[in-house]
Amino acid sequence: MAPVENLDSPMDPALVQTEELLGMDLLRACEAAVLNTYRWIGKGDKIAADDAASDAIRGMLQITDMCGTCTIGEGQKDEAPGIFLGEKLGTWREGSPVVSIAVDPIDGTTLTAKGLNGALSVIAAAKGSQADDRRLAAIPSYYVEKIAVGPRVREGTGMVRLEAGVEQNLEIVALKLGKRVRDLTVCLLDRPRHEQLIADVRRTGAAIRLISDGDIAAAIAPSIPDSNVDVYLGIGGSPEAVLAAAAIRCLGGELLARVWPRDDAERKQLESAGHGDLIGRVFTCADMAVGEDVVFVASGITDNPMLRGVQINGSIAITYSVVMRARSRTVRYVKAYHDLRRKTIRLASVGRHVRL
Repeated sequence: MAPVENLDSPMDPALVQTEELLGMDLLRACEAAVLNTYRWIGKGDKIAADDAASDAIRGMLQITDMCGTCTIGEGQKDEAPGIFLGEKLGTWREGSPVVSIAVDPIDGTTLTAKGLNGALSVIAAAKGSQADDRRLAAIPSYYVEKIAVGPRVREGTGMVRLEAGVEQNLEIVALKLGKRVRDLTVCLLDRPRHEQLIADVRRTGAAIRLISDGDIAAAIAPSIPDSNVDVYLGIGGSPEAVLAAAAIRCLGGELLARVWPRDDAERKQLESAGHGDLIGRVFTCADMAVGEDVVFVASGITDNPMLRGVQINGSIAITYSVVMRARSRTVRYVKAYHDLRRKTIRLASVGRHVRL
């Protein structure tokens, strides 16, 4: 193996250490969210679950060594409790890294409330050079059109396109994966707005995996080996697209997104706010998560395509998480055991650590 100093672009050891430490701090925040949420799984109260997750994540991020600004947070679509756009997070100590933060304390609040599979807690971070350096895009529309594929589809000539037809895109995916179109599995949100898209996919003979919620993990799935998902299609939340893009950057795949106004009123609102030039623009992963200093962390709340959900065995809680880094394309899975008789987490609502 070649020594590091012989590489064309040697990495600063201090930079590597900062990314690694940041990844572990974000991991602890996601774990705290899961541990503070598990008592709400299946209890039918998605607002209480979201509030518990947000309280724990905010509490942990407040003491993280960074100058963090929330670029994408909760509440944009549904006015749920959460961490909001522009909120300052971290210690803001002089010399701390400048970080853009995207967070979804629970991707799948309804799934959590109903005790269904597919919910997870997610944070993405991207380092910048100065306080106003935003490295995670804040797409102004509620929804975007999406198509996500894995590394094998992204590589080489010929690429899927949002403006292309379903059949053409699936033929490209099949060719690059060495499959027949009818052997592909396409994942979509089960929504009335996808009625025509579902019909178009079924016309090709490809299989469809419909999900009720939780499209962050679904969009990431084509970039994960053995996920049994070849492509993700459809219209979903803009914040979720950026969070998924951060993970997909770490995995080498691609996600394309295009602003999707829900109606003429939203289109006019975007135009009047000065965002008219974004309508029709196709965002890539590199547009949504800028640079190589991108970290993605997720912890399972209930079982989902990426991770197992939290498990309670007597006084021991078991959490399953993943930490990804774009620069090195390192993907680290973490299984942690927490003794609930001793475990404490910091809650922003009280400003201190409390026992679970």
